[in-house]
Amino acid sequence: MTRRLLCALLLSAAPLSAQQVGIPHRLFQLENGLRLIVHEDHSIPMAAVNVWYHVGAAYEEPGRTGFAHLFEHIMFEGSANVPEGEFDNLLEAAGANNNGSTDSDRTNYYEVLPSNAVDLALWLEADRMGGLLQTMGQGKLDIQRDVVKNERRQRYENRPYGLLFPTAAAALYPASHPYSWTAIGSMEDLTAASLSDVEGFFRRYYVPNNAVIAVAGDVNPEEIRRTVERFFGWIPRGEAVARPIAPTPPIIETKYVTLEDRVTLPQITLLWRTSKAYSPDDAAMSALASILTQGKNSRLYRRLVYEEQVAQDVSAFNYSRLLSGDLFLTLTGREGTSLDRLESTAIQEIQRLAATPPTDEELQRVKSAVETQLVGGLERLGTRAELLNQYLYYTGDPDHVAEELAQYRALTPADIQRVARDYLAGKNRVVISIVPTGKTNLAAGEDR
Repeated sequence: MTRRLLCALLLSAAPLSAQQVGIPHRLFQLENGLRLIVHEDHSIPMAAVNVWYHVGAAYEEPGRTGFAHLFEHIMFEGSANVPEGEFDNLLEAAGANNNGSTDSDRTNYYEVLPSNAVDLALWLEADRMGGLLQTMGQGKLDIQRDVVKNERRQRYENRPYGLLFPTAAAALYPASHPYSWTAIGSMEDLTAASLSDVEGFFRRYYVPNNAVIAVAGDVNPEEIRRTVERFFGWIPRGEAVARPIAPTPPIIETKYVTLEDRVTLPQITLLWRTSKAYSPDDAAMSALASILTQGKNSRLYRRLVYEEQVAQDVSAFNYSRLLSGDLFLTLTGREGTSLDRLESTAIQEIQRLAATPPTDEELQRVKSAVETQLVGGLERLGTRAELLNQYLYYTGDPDHVAEELAQYRALTPADIQRVARDYLAGKNRVVISIVPTGKTNLAAGEDR
């Protein structure tokens, strides 16, 4: 299953497979470089505002990690004309939901709200883009730095299996590669960050020419353009921001990593290098992950959970990003299960797919699931606004939904067999075992 939620509009009474899908929009650009995408839909009096800053963990550098995620917090803590705490208060009073997120490739901030409050959301976004540093100080930095440190403890260090993703990032990529650290950054880098470091990061990346605003819903595109010109047009253009460039490093040898954790069930994750987001093989790799683990009829669920009863859960996803991709295959064993056994079974099933294509029925199940997920996202304005930004960033086309859906519809069993052979079967991988404290004998390894 694709990691990106497909979405489409313009439903008709025709069968889904015969429908034309898309997110009709208009694209504008201000003199300061800010781009605006507007999708007009008057079916309900609601709208979504979605701001993407083209900065994430991959834009950082060793020793200065976690800054993009740190600003995800600081951006809610007041700006030139918005006192601390009032950003959320003003939006909640207008009936809005709002939040933000950070990953390797981008940071986003969004609001979903009644359409008569769109001007409020845009004004708030403009005030923090153009006026955040006016209220920045050492005290604010220290408070939010501690908040992020606590979040790291909660999400990674004190959470069962929480160290999987930081461990995977460091094992999959060399230390100089921008995907070798997670968006939350390291404790050491967060502690060492000075006020001047953080302010410099903001001045470089949180500028109009490095941002895109998507507005979707009950709005008039020309009116939104004029409003955005009024609220954002005064903010100066920053220096040009180049996207990170890094070669896709091969996994030069299969490596095994063992972590002890305060857990009851052993867990193993197998990782292979795949391809970039929206590459020709992206859909096929996501479909392969679904054939292996999605639903009770998937190959590994049926074999490990239902038949052999040695696993509690199975999951897989193709984590494709701007610079490269990685397939994560995670198997959680029953208590006391040797992870060697789970790894061996996973490898067998992958080799089967590489030798013999899946059945038409297996692949159709995946295609149907994608289209079902598509229908589930049809009415979400927030999803449409997010996709407009996402597609523009990765493909250059805000309305790429029909092309992505067409990739899934065109998949053949031979495509799944080919990517299993080209990317997985017999290829080097990273294997991470997380076992109960004191039970390293359950971990997978070449010598076991």
